[in-house]
Amino acid sequence: MHKLFTLTKNTFTETLRQPVYAIIILSALLLFFISPSLTMYTMSDDNKLLREIGLSTLFLTSLFIAIFSASGAVAEELERKTIITVLSKPVQRPIFIISKFLGVAATVVLAHYICTIALLMSIRHGVLETASDTHDWTVIGTAGIVIAISLLLSAFFNYAYDWKFSSTAIVLIAVFGTLGIVFLSFIDRNWRFNPSENGFNALDIYGSILLLLAALIIVALAIALSARFNIVVTLSACVGIFLLGLISDYVFGRFAEAHLWAKIGRFLVPNLQVFWISDAIYEGSSVPLKYIVISATYALCYTTAILALAVALFQRRQVG
Repeated sequence: MHKLFTLTKNTFTETLRQPVYAIIILSALLLFFISPSLTMYTMSDDNKLLREIGLSTLFLTSLFIAIFSASGAVAEELERKTIITVLSKPVQRPIFIISKFLGVAATVVLAHYICTIALLMSIRHGVLETASDTHDWTVIGTAGIVIAISLLLSAFFNYAYDWKFSSTAIVLIAVFGTLGIVFLSFIDRNWRFNPSENGFNALDIYGSILLLLAALIIVALAIALSARFNIVVTLSACVGIFLLGLISDYVFGRFAEAHLWAKIGRFLVPNLQVFWISDAIYEGSSVPLKYIVISATYALCYTTAILALAVALFQRRQVG
């Protein structure tokens, strides 16, 4: 367990310090900031489109972080031969694979959490559908304070203690973002204590949880592929399986009863449509907690199977 914890911590730290990690999160936060302005011309219910675009941004952000981080966690160590030093400690190969998954999964959870806070803030602000609508200055002020304090403290820690600015800023945004979302849960748009009018919906939180489960499946898949292939092949395969998983019911589901290949494809390719609830948003229906539990069980079983395959692929991989 000590080896597992140490390798997981090192993987988490290395992934957190990667420039692409901070760039993806920064791009996502910018999209969440401008999304209320992008969805005000739908000629129908703009706020439903705002929620769907927000969930799409959240999904793609977690996807890209999962693919880039997981593919580099194993493949780069194989290419640079640093894995020889790790395995000579000695560290069992299954421990190495599981620790890489846990480390990358932790960074994906952190990024997903930050983006979920931004999503809830943008939904709370809403779309200015009429000329009489005004900005929610409670949300804007809270978000501005969170970003300002996080950046100032990151600059201070970078100057005083030589902490890496980008990774420190990400952690501080998560901490102060939590305080900000708790504050908004009790304060309405008129700066009054009114928890019943906080503008948050449990459906959005459920949607975020489901998308996180899908991202963890992609992390496990990228770890398994990078145990045998280089970064380019891993990236291409993960993107292809992701797109195929989004249309799994259309490609495999309708042919599963009549064709063997469709049954095999439906079994092997993860059905990512399970984790996408845009239909519930547009229809205004609720998502029961039972559905979340069933989806989490599906994700757990699929992730475990992929990790078992990753361990099997890595057992006989030449690293010298």
